[in-house]
Amino acid sequence: MTVIALAATRRRVPLAAGACLLSFTAFWLAQRAADVSMIDLMVYRAEGETVRAGGDLYALRTTEAHLPTTYPPFAALLFTPLTLLDTAAMRTLATLGNLALLIAFVHLSLRMIHGGRHASVPSRSRVTSHASVESVLWASALAVWCEPVWTTLRYGQVNLLLAALVLWDLTRHPGHRWAGVGIGVAAAIKLTPALFAAFLLLTGAAEAVRRGPWRPAVRHACVAAAAFAGATLLAAAVLPYDSRRFWTRMVFEAGRVGLAEDTANQSLRGVLARLLHTGEPGAPWALAAAVTGALGLAVAVAAALRGERAWAALSCAATALLVSPVSWSHHWVWCVPMVLLLGAEGARRGGRARWVAAGAAYLVFCSYALWWVPHGAGRLELDQNYGQMTLSALYVVAAFTFLLAAVTRLRTSRSA
Repeated sequence: MTVIALAATRRRVPLAAGACLLSFTAFWLAQRAADVSMIDLMVYRAEGETVRAGGDLYALRTTEAHLPTTYPPFAALLFTPLTLLDTAAMRTLATLGNLALLIAFVHLSLRMIHGGRHASVPSRSRVTSHASVESVLWASALAVWCEPVWTTLRYGQVNLLLAALVLWDLTRHPGHRWAGVGIGVAAAIKLTPALFAAFLLLTGAAEAVRRGPWRPAVRHACVAAAAFAGATLLAAAVLPYDSRRFWTRMVFEAGRVGLAEDTANQSLRGVLARLLHTGEPGAPWALAAAVTGALGLAVAVAAALRGERAWAALSCAATALLVSPVSWSHHWVWCVPMVLLLGAEGARRGGRARWVAAGAAYLVFCSYALWWVPHGAGRLELDQNYGQMTLSALYVVAAFTFLLAAVTRLRTSRSA
């Protein structure tokens, strides 16, 4: 029976590979037809040129939109190789690289979700391996059409790289010598992933209270902090003036990133700005972010203590996206493992409700509904009606729904 299953699986892998290649090709053609700007990639290149020229990184304004530098100085160091490529080659390589990262991200997501459940069954290992390849290819073929993924490639963004670094870390054995480096480097490029280090530290503290194995989680967090510090100090050594400006001033200026009420801002701050018709929600946002951060991390830690690594990691990701001052729609590439986890729950535990939840989540992120509302020049988002505000809050609603599903999952596992 194993031989038959292996042969059948081998026949399906080329079909999945063909479907993935066809989907990626259609995606590439659609992006070319849309004449995507890859404007953020052009900003990255300009940052690299500024570093090489010894210019003022945070005085930079580039592209027709006059976009500023918003990332930490370490990111600009990483962008310097982009200056060695012409624009056409850079755009092509960035697209190919992001498509490869999507496949890697899907692979890491499925690895985290399934947790190597069949690794101890030697007779099935080859079948499982082929089935995993097939699953990764089919999932990647569908995931590429999600709005966050589309927009990441449209702008030439680094979101898939950062998410893959974090998941690479979280799928390591907790005692692995390199576990933590990915999170630390990701946080040095863009600050939001630092919440994963806080999550690991809290998990270790909770394990210590329970007299459990707390050291691996704490070590994981400490390695992440060390990697972040190392990358940041490297940037400070090479770019002392820019580093001083960023860490003493720019890091506190959320307005440099963009308007809070922009419909692309799928964070609590963005939703409250649109709801309250103000460019700065102030205290209401600070309170909502503090409460959401505390509750979201509590859910993530509780899931980690139960051994539910996927629910824990993705609850932390949802929390980070909610509480960040600005979470552009392309930051929500974490929707890919969220949908995959909901689908895996439907396959593993059955029930129409679970399949409906997975399908609904996929449709939300593939609907592009947040772009159906008034947006753009003139700060049109400040005049949205309640129906329009609902559409422009779908990702935030989806994140809260996911956290609620995580709580339900934990209650179910406790009573089982």
